[in-house]
Amino acid sequence: MSLFAYTLVAFILVTAVATVLFRDVLSVIIVFGAYSLGMAILYTFLLAPDVAMTEAAIGAGVTTLLLLLTIARTTRPSTDRLAERIHVPAVVVVGAFVLLLCTAVLPEMYAVGGTETPVWSNPDVTQHYITETYSQTGVENAVTSVLAAYRGFDTFGEAVVVFAAGVSTLLVLKREVFA
Repeated sequence: MSLFAYTLVAFILVTAVATVLFRDVLSVIIVFGAYSLGMAILYTFLLAPDVAMTEAAIGAGVTTLLLLLTIARTTRPSTDRLAERIHVPAVVVVGAFVLLLCTAVLPEMYAVGGTETPVWSNPDVTQHYITETYSQTGVENAVTSVLAAYRGFDTFGEAVVVFAAGVSTLLVLKREVFA
């Protein structure tokens, strides 16, 4: 991975920890929005633009907006401390676990765009999707058939999340269109 990727992962980890440690609700919402935006950039770097757009729209956009609207419509409690106290033994245990995972998993990961990845090293699978999707699904576009047929439950789940976010936005704004 490049220096950019390591910097981005460090930014994501820092914002995740800050989200947990801050006590001020507004600070948490802003840092969580930055975390979601960092995740969207990471997904783009990892060549997953569909996931990146969903994360940017739902995570950094709609969720942050809903949380800010909710805090604006409710009373904001004052806090004495800006951050939670750190429980050192828990940090040591979690840090050791993350370090163990990083040393075990990161060396096994393929380079982004590398030709030795399983997708490129097994052209039979790729060729199967290109040639057989129309006969198996009846959809001419291979990408649409993969999203609608082979990944149908996943796509349905994403649609439910987007629908729930839209309904939540309408409810928070008190502009229901149910009648």
